Amino acid sequence: MSTEVPLLNVQIDGVWLQFPKGTKVIDACQQAGKFIPRYCYHPKLSIPGNCRMCLIEMGMPKMTPDRKPVLGPDGKPEIGWIPRPQISCAQDVAEGMGVRTDSPMVKECRQGVMEFLLINHPLDCPICDQAGECRLQEFSVEYGNAHSRFLERKVKKPKNVELGPRVTLDAERCVLCSRCIRFMKEVANDDVLGFVDRGGFSTIACHPDKTLESNYSLNTVDICPVGALTSTDFRFKMRVWFLKETKSIDVNDGLGCNILIGSREGQIYRITPRENNDVNGNWIPDSHRLNFKYLRAEERLLQPTVEGKQTSWSDAVSAAVTKLKSAGKLALVASARLTNEELYLAKRLATALNVTIQDVLPRTGEPDGILIPADRNPNTSGARLLGATGETPGARLKDILAGVRNGSITGILCLGEDLLDCGFTHDDLAKLKVIVVTSILANPTTAAAHVALPGAGFAEKRGSMINIRGRLQRLNKAVEPLGEARDDWEILTDLLAAAGCVHSLHSIEDVFRAMSQDVPEFAGLNLGKIGDLGLQLLNKPETVTA
Repeated sequence: MSTEVPLLNVQIDGVWLQFPKGTKVIDACQQAGKFIPRYCYHPKLSIPGNCRMCLIEMGMPKMTPDRKPVLGPDGKPEIGWIPRPQISCAQDVAEGMGVRTDSPMVKECRQGVMEFLLINHPLDCPICDQAGECRLQEFSVEYGNAHSRFLERKVKKPKNVELGPRVTLDAERCVLCSRCIRFMKEVANDDVLGFVDRGGFSTIACHPDKTLESNYSLNTVDICPVGALTSTDFRFKMRVWFLKETKSIDVNDGLGCNILIGSREGQIYRITPRENNDVNGNWIPDSHRLNFKYLRAEERLLQPTVEGKQTSWSDAVSAAVTKLKSAGKLALVASARLTNEELYLAKRLATALNVTIQDVLPRTGEPDGILIPADRNPNTSGARLLGATGETPGARLKDILAGVRNGSITGILCLGEDLLDCGFTHDDLAKLKVIVVTSILANPTTAAAHVALPGAGFAEKRGSMINIRGRLQRLNKAVEPLGEARDDWEILTDLLAAAGCVHSLHSIEDVFRAMSQDVPEFAGLNLGKIGDLGLQLLNKPETVTA
């Protein structure tokens, strides 16, 4: 039985406001529109209170001898201000508390903290990878002095240190906030980082005989407020202010971590996590954020082919439908990596072509207990809801394979999968009269296909997916597909039209509208209503393994 959290009255810069008991002062100030600079504080980590950048002036109500607050002319308690500054990150709000975020004392304290942080900091902003998103750079302008009184030699520390395969350290830039240490211990469950040496010579280091090789190591780069920790993969590749950031979701597993895709001129340079407390919090696995380079791989399909020869889209679509209609008994192997819209169109196409059996390829793996679940398909829930598979994905694949081997199934429409991953052999592919496949990369199935249609990758299209918690989330286009590759929903609508189905599906919004009319769970929704953080669609979400 939940109990209501009491609200406490707090004065922030002269204005009385109410906050739930347990709210940190730094968060209360932020909610009041008063940003408090910070380096060590992070809302998802423990609080060490060691950077001192969040100092504020604080006070409590003056009390009468009988322990009642002294009230001012406005009927509010009079504040007795503490003569020394307090850190706002480690202090909870209290009834009658007063806070000053911009007083002369606070300004002087912030200037002093900034001066100390910059004493040994190298003046290398023009060549620092963090430039453009560096808190030290921003706060030095907003809260620091315009000059330095320090004339002595700066302390030199190790530079370009490979802490692990994906993270590089520049110890001279480190402000010893300990965010990386706490993340690795408290979130990644890999207590490998720590401070060594003392005083001005303190620096971050790995435990002896260990390296920073956790699958979550790049999150330390995200939360590093300065340029001390940088991504080895992204290092010196692109200035962040040139990047276009697109809000989307990860498609490497069933959780669907929220991400930002950083791109420029049609090329993706990095993927970083996007905060969503209902899905992935602030984090994302390294393996997921680095899995985008295949979009520009040499084996990328760039043009449709018929019987191995490149051709136009109109000819390829026409040939695909003609061959499928003449193939005999058909099966559909779709992918749980397709969007809801694509799965919906695949179902309509299967009906138009009299497909008798269909399924998706299940992908499973060992959950890591943090963010990677056992289901490695991003849209298994959508595939079930839209009828692309049964309650147990993959259960019908053995029947499809048996039909191919006994000759009862003579044609397959394969959407986004390699049939060899589904248990087929090269001999099985050779038995089929017709194979029509859509794919991003060349594989044995595209090599054996009678018609191969190049599709779009996750960052090249729009749509929606349902994660393993039953949450409907939106996929957004960051870059255009390479070559003549096309968005899969466009391929499917063209195939529908060639199969004789008259429709008015001319945009992804049209497809979602049609889906919302045919599938009750989507009723009243559109892509815009999903929002950046998604919405809960299924009343009984699946249990998350991770």
